[in-house]
Amino acid sequence: MNGGLRHILLALLLLTGLNPAHAAEPIKIGSFLSVTGPASFLGDPELKTLQMVVDEVNARGGVLGRPVQLIHYDTGGNASDALRYVKRLIRRDRVDLIVGGTTTGDTLAVIPEVEREGVPLISLAGAIEIIEPVKKWVFKVAHTDRMAAAKIYEDLNRRGLTRVALITGDGGFDKSGREQLRQLAPEYGIQIVADESYGNRDTDITTQLTKIRASDAQALINFGFGQAPAIVTRNVAQLGIDLPLYQSHGVASQTFIDLAGPAAEGVRLPAAALVVAEQLPDDDPQKPVLLSYKNRYEAQHGPVSTFGGHAYDGIMIALAAVERAGGTDKAKVRDEIEKTQSFVGTSGIFNMTPEDHMGLSLDAFKMVEVREGVWTLVENAD
Repeated sequence: MNGGLRHILLALLLLTGLNPAHAAEPIKIGSFLSVTGPASFLGDPELKTLQMVVDEVNARGGVLGRPVQLIHYDTGGNASDALRYVKRLIRRDRVDLIVGGTTTGDTLAVIPEVEREGVPLISLAGAIEIIEPVKKWVFKVAHTDRMAAAKIYEDLNRRGLTRVALITGDGGFDKSGREQLRQLAPEYGIQIVADESYGNRDTDITTQLTKIRASDAQALINFGFGQAPAIVTRNVAQLGIDLPLYQSHGVASQTFIDLAGPAAEGVRLPAAALVVAEQLPDDDPQKPVLLSYKNRYEAQHGPVSTFGGHAYDGIMIALAAVERAGGTDKAKVRDEIEKTQSFVGTSGIFNMTPEDHMGLSLDAFKMVEVREGVWTLVENAD
């Protein structure tokens, strides 16, 4: 193309209000999230975050002069739908990489497909099985259930509590968390004296909790997500069970506090620093990143959650890898995701390696407690 024709085309683009970068082939980011269904309070902020970041990036001219296009499907938390949509993303939409899914079940269902097709996947779900053993094309940004179990046990050790009761839901995340709690208990000198379960759609869990009340447990741990943990919390209060109550990082949002009401007071759980961003010391390298994301998100959508933060980390790591790869060649992008180092995100500081497709240390978790209806750093609690 000669210079005169190039200038004429550029002028036409400007006259029609188009950014020249938007004339380039888009970078296609696929996503499958649980925006409706039991895990909607996770998936909804995830999708809103992805859309916010894509809009911001495109307003700055895109990546490598190319616009970013988000192609999303709502799984409703159904693993069969997750697999169907991921096949569509790969074969029909021809996405360059995928950020999702919301839940462990959705993610585990699609791993064989992305591995077979060679498409980079950055999961937002929690179970350690997603990345252990390492899968070539699969990464994750949410803290693992094993990390959550270890963080809870560390806190129990500090409090001198050794006998615990477990209660867990029937989802993939819940069951995986229970297994990690059981595996790690001997390492931390913890004795599990009761082990109960419930269905994630149950509306009353007092029968199981009554059994726990009859045990000699010194603390109670509930591993789950969705509305059920709030029901557990309310039922604990209704039964007058006076034990320290721990929840998992699967409920690290204002939604849990709202659902549990006054019964949430004193509940502890490990969470990303995002929920206590303002309470971090000023020299914490995460603080400016957390406050920037929090302020931008809340200006558009209201209270932030750690789950939206996972989506932020996932898409930012993905786009940085595309930029370093110089394009969307899937193998090169995969390699660059794996080389992610010193990336300051909302979930922590990521340092991935061929042996670690998450790259977060236990320090990335903060132990928080509900105090007067808000999340509070345990270090700052009375």
